[in-house]
Amino acid sequence: MDIVRAPYKRTRVIASQGEDLEQHIVTPGDVITQNLDFMKSHGTALSHDHICATVAGAVYKVDKLVSVKGVNNRYRGEIGDVVVGRITEVQQKKWKVDAGSRLDCQLQLTSVYLPGNISRRKTLNDELMMREYFTEGDLVVAEVADVGNVDGMLKLHMRSNKYGKLPEGVLIKVPSVLIKRSKLHFHRLPCNATVILGNNGYVWVGPHFSPDQPIEPFTLNSRETIARLCNVIKALAAYGVQLFDTIILTAYDISMKYKVKELLNAEVMEHVAQESYEHSLHQNL
Repeated sequence: MDIVRAPYKRTRVIASQGEDLEQHIVTPGDVITQNLDFMKSHGTALSHDHICATVAGAVYKVDKLVSVKGVNNRYRGEIGDVVVGRITEVQQKKWKVDAGSRLDCQLQLTSVYLPGNISRRKTLNDELMMREYFTEGDLVVAEVADVGNVDGMLKLHMRSNKYGKLPEGVLIKVPSVLIKRSKLHFHRLPCNATVILGNNGYVWVGPHFSPDQPIEPFTLNSRETIARLCNVIKALAAYGVQLFDTIILTAYDISMKYKVKELLNAEVMEHVAQESYEHSLHQNL
């Protein structure tokens, strides 16, 4: 029986040696390529003498790296994941947090650090002051403490003072599969900016900050640095390049030959992503 597939839009992606490659939609088990010179990435697996898809989505080929980006896939958290989210609701003794998962995450009052890093039993006064800690619209960074067995709801906690409310900055949403898992997700970059790579695909970019010190006012240079970092992260994500601190710094350095607004141009985005990825291959990152 013939399999009938729905029509899809064909677009250009990065290719090696100027070869024209096009995205195509695959389902689990479909053979992507029989050329074993390609390297498998997320969404793919090696089966006998070919690389096949493990998820349904679009195929991305960056030089010799093949990956499959899931179609509208939701973030499925794991215990220990660092997530960036936005407070959506204040309830009795808990907050609801939007972290891109199927259900809003849950942050209990007993799971947060009080101002001054006080670790004690929470009282009725603490419950009455919950909006003083976090209110609707606040961006927070936390860690996944537990995953519900039935509904998969994520329960968050803030086990140290590095977690908590985030100051002014920029939130970028990328596919969660592009965030490289590592021990460190808080990166103080030498360009005087901080990047937090949430495992849920929410990336926060802003100035350096400390929980115990006030935030310095934004300057023109800091705004330009943050805008440039945001644009290079968007360029890397647009072409399916996995995100981690080293490749972001590499892309930032490559982008210095362009103005910030020029980084929104499709050709410039492709050039920055291409050079950054080739550099990471050369450095075996």
